Amino acid sequence: MPSILTASSKTESKMHLQENKLILIWSFTTLLVVMNTTMFNVALPFVLKDFSLNSSTASWLVSGYSIMFAISTLTFGRLSDFVPLSRLLLIGICILGIASVIGFFSTHFFILLGARILQAAGAGAVMGLSLIMAGRYIPLVRRGKAMSIIASAASFAFGLGPVIGGVITQYLGWNYLFVVTGFSVLSIPFFQKLLPKEVIKKGHFDLYGAILTGLSVTGLLLFLNTFSYSILLGTIVLFAIWWKYLNKIEEPFIPPILLRNKQYTKLLFIGCSAFFINFSNLFLMPIILTTVFGKGPSEVGMIIFPGAIIAVIAGQFIGRLIDRFGNAPLIIFGQLFLLSATILFALLSSLNPYFILLIYMFASVGFTALSTSISNEITRILPISQIGSGIGIVQLMQFFGAGLGVTISGLLITIQESLSSEIVYRNIYICFSFVIINAVLIYGLYYRRSMLKQQPSYSSSLE
Repeated sequence: MPSILTASSKTESKMHLQENKLILIWSFTTLLVVMNTTMFNVALPFVLKDFSLNSSTASWLVSGYSIMFAISTLTFGRLSDFVPLSRLLLIGICILGIASVIGFFSTHFFILLGARILQAAGAGAVMGLSLIMAGRYIPLVRRGKAMSIIASAASFAFGLGPVIGGVITQYLGWNYLFVVTGFSVLSIPFFQKLLPKEVIKKGHFDLYGAILTGLSVTGLLLFLNTFSYSILLGTIVLFAIWWKYLNKIEEPFIPPILLRNKQYTKLLFIGCSAFFINFSNLFLMPIILTTVFGKGPSEVGMIIFPGAIIAVIAGQFIGRLIDRFGNAPLIIFGQLFLLSATILFALLSSLNPYFILLIYMFASVGFTALSTSISNEITRILPISQIGSGIGIVQLMQFFGAGLGVTISGLLITIQESLSSEIVYRNIYICFSFVIINAVLIYGLYYRRSMLKQQPSYSSSLE
């Protein structure tokens, strides 16, 4: 008996060690992928100058990446139902590595843009499969810790990205940002060794639905960037075809039943608005600090960095508060913080760079509280069978919101070129404050409906 127990404990210890190695490698790769999202924000003013672009055109380096990243995340998640995770990661990271090489040698804006979009197509594998990996291979007693470590790596990368990006851009040039992302290929042998072997299963992937989704979302952002009525007409036709198609097949890329759930779609809008504001801030802050205050890339990164660190620290407490008090207080708290930060940006962002440092702390804490509580609330209201698709669509809409925020930010800068910097950024942030106010009103409707649905069950329990 003692020998059996010893053998069992040794096996458990070995499995635990294997899990820790897998989480460590996944966190490292997540760090590189998320840093890739934010490093280019600092470099944008210099890319804009090198290629003689306006802000609206340059914003596609961020918005195009965000759109493809969102679609890729959902795509890899769907493929994981019948394709082994190790194979999907191999494909995704190889695409990311090839795109990094193309980006490093790019000498034309459209080659650079293509490299960024191709990077996003590969990077989505790392983020899209992280929750699935934890659900499949990490026991429930250790799953929460594993997911929090990966999430912390992502949060830290949001702050570290501008710092690393600023230093590299200032001393080496923006091309070398692609070298940092290229290091992700080093993780491939570890994933191949650490991930359990899986067999390929039979399954159906809705390729046409994925293509229609990507084209429809891209068409909408192209219209907002160009105000071309021909693009608008084409996008409306695409959305009509997309919706008819999703309702026609058995296993669509995006299940229509979720989009008919009014409570779910309200949460989608609120989550989308949070990413809209956060990525707009990450796009606008480097431009303000560079053009208004003459800050170099490394200084820009150091000003943004404290806000991200505060968000990582706050995230540890936000999770506990959600467990104790529920999602509603944190959703309200997050929206109020984002609204306050947006109003303060409108009033103070062009007066002193240290106002930006302080205000972004408020904004990043509000964003962390809101995005975490919304995701948690969605898992609460959806049936278990719909949670996978529901979270995938949330990620799609969040990064659509991110791309939309950057596109509109670039457009608003371009159409106000004749005005002073103070007026330009004040007008932009006043407009953005109405986005949050709408989100607050929609959450009010959501909360009221939730309370009405709970009342009958409460009354019956009293009887």
